Amino acid sequence: MADATFEEGREAPLNLGAETSEDLSVLSSLVQDAVFTPSEMAWRPREHRFASLINRFRWEDRVAAERRGRPYERVQSLLVINTVLGVSSQGVDRTDKDLVLSILDMSFEARKDGSGHLVLTLAGDGALRLEVEALDVSLKDVTRPYVAPSGKAPRHPG
Repeated sequence: MADATFEEGREAPLNLGAETSEDLSVLSSLVQDAVFTPSEMAWRPREHRFASLINRFRWEDRVAAERRGRPYERVQSLLVINTVLGVSSQGVDRTDKDLVLSILDMSFEARKDGSGHLVLTLAGDGALRLEVEALDVSLKDVTRPYVAPSGKAPRHPG
């Protein structure tokens, strides 16, 4: 009898959190190339919470899809950042209903006391910068995976 492989494991929606820069690097890799519109972002100042409904490429499933010859997938996920004191943006026109934003990276610029800035770098020279009391980020899949409309995995030349 052969050992089970990772690809044979039970598939379940992601529900992950980040409280350290190392944790954040994992979430960053999972949300790379996620797309969303400005209307799918919300900042609740009284709750100190920023959230966005994103359509993320399922990087964790890419190898299995290639091995099995099945289509690549995306899934809708909630990206939630807590302890947010302020939000600023560059290159994001919230009035443009057709604007599609794509996440390239998430990073944390920490201060000694644990507060700092969480930066979401977007394609096309855009960025979101969230001032936070502490790093507290969650990523939760909220729909079933669906076939990626492009049929391709995102690529980054270079």
